[in-house]
Amino acid sequence: MPVAPDPYPAFVSYAHPHRLVTTEWLSANLGVSGLKIIECNADVLLYGIGHVPGASKLDWRSDLDDPVTRDYIDGERFTELMRSQGIEHDDTVVLYGNDGNSHAAHALWVFTMFGHADVRLLDGGRDVWIAESRDTVFETPEPTRSRYPAVVRDDTKVRAFREDVLDQLGTPLIDVRSPQEYAGFTGATGPDTVLRGGHIPTAMNIPWTDALAPDGRFRGRAELDAIYGEVPGTGPVTVYSAVGERSSHTWFVLEYLLGRESVRNYDGSWTEWGNSVRMPIATGSGVGAVGSGAR
Repeated sequence: MPVAPDPYPAFVSYAHPHRLVTTEWLSANLGVSGLKIIECNADVLLYGIGHVPGASKLDWRSDLDDPVTRDYIDGERFTELMRSQGIEHDDTVVLYGNDGNSHAAHALWVFTMFGHADVRLLDGGRDVWIAESRDTVFETPEPTRSRYPAVVRDDTKVRAFREDVLDQLGTPLIDVRSPQEYAGFTGATGPDTVLRGGHIPTAMNIPWTDALAPDGRFRGRAELDAIYGEVPGTGPVTVYSAVGERSSHTWFVLEYLLGRESVRNYDGSWTEWGNSVRMPIATGSGVGAVGSGAR
């Protein structure tokens, strides 16, 4: 059974305020029936040194990614994941993590493709919870298996592929990486190494961190409207990053906080585009670089 939304007044100006919860709300609702809490971090080791009471761990790569193809798990494996975590289809799921909730937002985006209706972010994530000295535990919950129904992944509404982006160059496209990555001065390393630096032609640069206040919480509606003011107010919008994880965060902002319709995340992102043969690229800051973010 879904849990009542957080009535925090500052959320009211957002298009879908029920998609966020405060640390106060989460603390007050620990143990409430129908509430499931999941920690999803950039650093997967953080969970082991203390987490929100009752929270289970989700590894954004090993739990959500297909082990063979560069894709996400299918409906059968998502269903099993939910059953093993003790999550029912009508439960309220609150996701949180470190690094500005970047990976928690990515997990939320994946949940959306599988049609889980009530999934929310903890505003400020793990960092704010810890900074406020709220309770943490080391115990890992042992949930009773749920009866989560079989589901099918729907890629059509919130996901974009390389061919979609190529066919629609000229429609609003946001590169959420740092200005240095956008200009082509730096790139990913390790398993996500990219052979060429730069950005997709026509993309504007609005770093994902621009949406966050200094304390790690989301900026207010007026500030967000100003930050994304150069993005046309109607029509489809596509966002991308290096591997689609940071752009999930911007997708959340546009979709749920600003109420934009037809927002899609190109999760192949620069790792796919920059390594593909004959894909057009641009370098330098260019006209489209409107962001000021630091990473």
